[in-house]
Amino acid sequence: MERNRDGTSDMGGSYAQASGPGFVEGPLRYLVQRPPLTLPPSATVREALAGMNQMQADTLVVVDEGENLPLGIVTLNDLVYAITLDGGGLDEPVAGMMTAAPLSLPADAPAHRATVLMAKRGVRHIVLLETDGRLYNVISRADLFGLRGGGADLLAESVTAAMDVESMSRAAAAIRQRGAELFNGGMSAEAICHWMSALNDLVVMRIIELVENEFDLPAVPWCWMVMGSEGRLEQTFSTDQDNGLVFQADDAVSAARLRDAFLPFARAVNKGLDACGFTLCRGGIMAGNPAWCLSLDEWKGHFSEWLRTPDPTALLNSTIFFDFRPLYGRYELVDALRTWLLPQPPQHPRFLRALAEEALTCAPPLGWTGGFVYDGGIEHPHSIDLKRFGARPFVDAARIWSLMYGIWATSTGDRLRAVAEPLKLSPEQVAGEVESFYLIQRFRFRQQLLAEDPDDVNRVDPDTLNELHRLMLKEAFKQAKKIQLRLKLQHSL
Repeated sequence: MERNRDGTSDMGGSYAQASGPGFVEGPLRYLVQRPPLTLPPSATVREALAGMNQMQADTLVVVDEGENLPLGIVTLNDLVYAITLDGGGLDEPVAGMMTAAPLSLPADAPAHRATVLMAKRGVRHIVLLETDGRLYNVISRADLFGLRGGGADLLAESVTAAMDVESMSRAAAAIRQRGAELFNGGMSAEAICHWMSALNDLVVMRIIELVENEFDLPAVPWCWMVMGSEGRLEQTFSTDQDNGLVFQADDAVSAARLRDAFLPFARAVNKGLDACGFTLCRGGIMAGNPAWCLSLDEWKGHFSEWLRTPDPTALLNSTIFFDFRPLYGRYELVDALRTWLLPQPPQHPRFLRALAEEALTCAPPLGWTGGFVYDGGIEHPHSIDLKRFGARPFVDAARIWSLMYGIWATSTGDRLRAVAEPLKLSPEQVAGEVESFYLIQRFRFRQQLLAEDPDDVNRVDPDTLNELHRLMLKEAFKQAKKIQLRLKLQHSL
C-alpha cells in the first residue's frame, strides 16, 4: 500500500466509490475534480479572464513560477468588480487584484475542517497545500456538504454574532431544535451528524473567542482539541465535552509554567460550553483538567505510553483520545501530533490486539436464534443500549483499522470507507457497513428526542418499533457481527 509524504494512506478510490452522490466527505484532496487554474504574478487580467473562460472556472491561484507556492487567490467576482467599478484595465497585472495570503489547509485534512473554516471566515474558497507548502488545488463551498441547507447560514450568523455566553446558549439551543426538525423531516443520520457537528464547532469556537478576550494568554502556539464523539463528528442531541489543549513548550519546566497560565482560561471555556448545553465530562476529560492541558511533547509521551503499555486505562483512553482533531488555534500543532502518531500503532501489535480484544467484549445484541438480547436488567427491562452494543462495534473496529492503516479521518463512516482497500472489501460491503452504522445512529437520535429520563437517551425497547424497523435493526446488528468476526479473525482471537 502506497503512502503519501505525510504518512497517510493513498486511498482516494475508497472514498470516491463509497461516498455516493449527494454526500461527500473524507480527505479534501479527493473532493476536487479538476486541476486548478494557476497564473504567475506577471499575468494580465486579460489572460486571467481568458483562462477562466477556457476552463469554466470561477477562481484562479497566483503562484510563484519556480516553486509553485500560492501567493494569492483571485475570483471572477474580484475581476468584474475591479474592471467595472474600480476602473481597472485588462492589461494590468492580475496580482494587483488578488487576495494575498489566502486561507489554506493541508490537502489531506478532513473535509469538515474546510466547511467550518469557510463558515467562520465567510469565504467560499480555500487553497489546499502539499506538506511542503506547494499548491495542490482549490476547494470551494460547492465541493463540500457540511452546512448546506436547513437554515445553516442563518444559524451560523447568529453564532458568530453572539457577544456573550447567554446569547451563545440561545444560539446552541436553536441549532439543536433545528437539527431535530431536520431529523424528523427525513435528513439522513450521517448528514445530521455533519450538519450539527459543523454548527456545534462554530459554537465552541465562538465561546473560545469570547473567553480568550478575558485572559492574557501566553504568546506561544496553542490549539484547542476535541475528542470522543465530537472528534468523530458524531455528536448527537445529547452529548458531553471531551476536549484538551496542546501548546508549544521548550522543556518540562516551561510546560509546567505555561500549563498554569492556560488552565484558568480552559476552565472558563469548559464552563461556558456547559452553559451552552455541552455538559461537563464526568470523567474529567477536559482542557481545564491539568492532565489534559499539555505541551506537544507531553501529548506524544502519553500516546507513546498507551501504545507501549496497553493496560485497561490505556485501552479506555484510546477510545476517546485517538479520535482527536483540532478545533481552534494553531492547527499545525495537532496536525504535527497526528502526523507523528500515524506510523506508530503498526509498530505495537500487542496494543492493537488488546484493542481488538476489548472491542469484542461488546457483542451486538442478537442471540443464536436471531432474537434481540436485552441488557437493561431490572432498571431498564426489555431494552438495548444502542450506544454500547449497537454503535460501538462499528466505532471500535473503524478506529482499530484506521490505526492499523494510517488513516487521518476520525469519523466512523469515513474510516470504514478509507479502510475498504487494505481490507479488500467491495463497495457494496462498505456501503452496507456504513449504512448499518448510521441506521443505528438514527434510532439513537430518535430515542434522544423522545426520552425524558437522561439514562434512557440511548436505550430502545424493540417492542416500541414497528415490524419493519425491528427487522432493519436486526440487519444492522448482523453487519456489526460480521465486522467483529473480521476483527476476530484478523487478530486470531
